[in-house]
Amino acid sequence: MLLHAMLRVSDPEKTIKFFELFGLKEVRRVNQPFGRFTLIFLSDQKQRFEIELTHNWDEKGYDGGRNFGHIAIGVQDIYKTCDAARAFGATVARPPRDGHMAFIKSPDGISIELLALGPQGPVPHHYAEMENAGACRDR
Repeated sequence: MLLHAMLRVSDPEKTIKFFELFGLKEVRRVNQPFGRFTLIFLSDQKQRFEIELTHNWDEKGYDGGRNFGHIAIGVQDIYKTCDAARAFGATVARPPRDGHMAFIKSPDGISIELLALGPQGPVPHHYAEMENAGACRDR
C-alpha cells in the first residue's frame, strides 16, 4: 500500500497553496525543534495517500534533485519484505532494527521507506546487528 511521497520544501505555505489547487489539504503538522524541521502532511478528502512536505529550517535551497525525498510503502511483514529486497539485490540502507521502519534503495538509488502496517515479531538477529549502508537519512 502506497502511503506517502516526501518532498523537501523551502517555502511551506506557498507549497501548501500550490497543492490546494489539486484538492489537497493539510491534515497534520509536526514541528521538531530538536531536529530543526517541520513535517506537513497533505491529503485528499478520502485520505488515501499523503504528500509529506519536509521543511528543514536551516536549508539554503535544494539542487541536484535533493528536494525529492522518498516514497513510503506500508507492508505487512517488514522483515520478509527486506529479505526479498536483499535477495533481489537491493540495498537495505536502514535496516528494520526497530521492527517498524526501514529504508531500501531502488535500482536507480531512490529511497523507499518501508513502514510496518501492524505489529511485527522479534527483530531477527541479522537486522538487529546490521549497520546502515550508505546515505539513508532523508531529513
